[in-house]
Amino acid sequence: MPTLTHAQIDAFDRDGAITVENAVTPEQLATMRAVFARWVEESRGHHGPYGEMMDGRPRFDVDPDHGADHPSLRRIGSPTELEDIFLEVLTDSPMIRMLQDLLGPDLRLHHSKINSKLPMTATKVDWHQDFSFDPHSNDDLITCLIFMDDVTMENGPLRTVPGSHKGPLYSHWKDGAFTGAIDGDPVAVFEREAVAHTGVAGGACFMHSRVVHGSTENRSAAPRTLFITEIAAADARPLAGNAIPSRHEGMILAGTETHKVRSVAYEMEMPVVPKAGTFFDQQATS
Repeated sequence: MPTLTHAQIDAFDRDGAITVENAVTPEQLATMRAVFARWVEESRGHHGPYGEMMDGRPRFDVDPDHGADHPSLRRIGSPTELEDIFLEVLTDSPMIRMLQDLLGPDLRLHHSKINSKLPMTATKVDWHQDFSFDPHSNDDLITCLIFMDDVTMENGPLRTVPGSHKGPLYSHWKDGAFTGAIDGDPVAVFEREAVAHTGVAGGACFMHSRVVHGSTENRSAAPRTLFITEIAAADARPLAGNAIPSRHEGMILAGTETHKVRSVAYEMEMPVVPKAGTFFDQQATS
């Protein structure tokens, strides 16, 4: 029996993104929030990005305005490697059963991260498509954004362009550099057509990896923190390097390993994995 309703499944197919409630249990949410609060406190003792992912780049990324009295911890790469709760959510939560309704029974992990906009921080995300960072043999990939805080219109909610997952794969290059952002004439259309995804903590937004999306700064006194993971059908195989590598990459989260690859036809420019810094630094050059 599906976990999602037929109306939700139809809306995802039509719009490329839906918001759901109760994607994690109350106990899972409380543990994730407590862990993140500890990381925010630890960040006060650092003046810039710190820690180390498996490729040597910093695991904890901060906004330029970060300081001891104004922490702006904006990203944590591969938190599943640090705390068991994040891996638990990916293997045993309502979220994973909902994703099976959308992608099928066999699911594979691509990457995970935490993106946060702490109160009164300048972090924003320009318009882009996740598939342009993470091309696979087919596009049965969903970015799942779990709301660790209430997401409101004031604290920088995700905005998506409905139906854009059925449109073109836009260029994320400018002047010979991979900027990770869509530029030019389409942006005015995105601004006009975009819808915001708000909801209470513990809910989630499921977003097709080809959907055009972005978000604005948090100019409120309330934080907006998301546990984000990109999950693929097991027969979707990556075609580029992983910008957020992890020892859990490729792990089967539900179902079984099919030992198959399914391919569809498309054409796009290849992404560039940052040599230092993160996606935010790439977009800062756009």
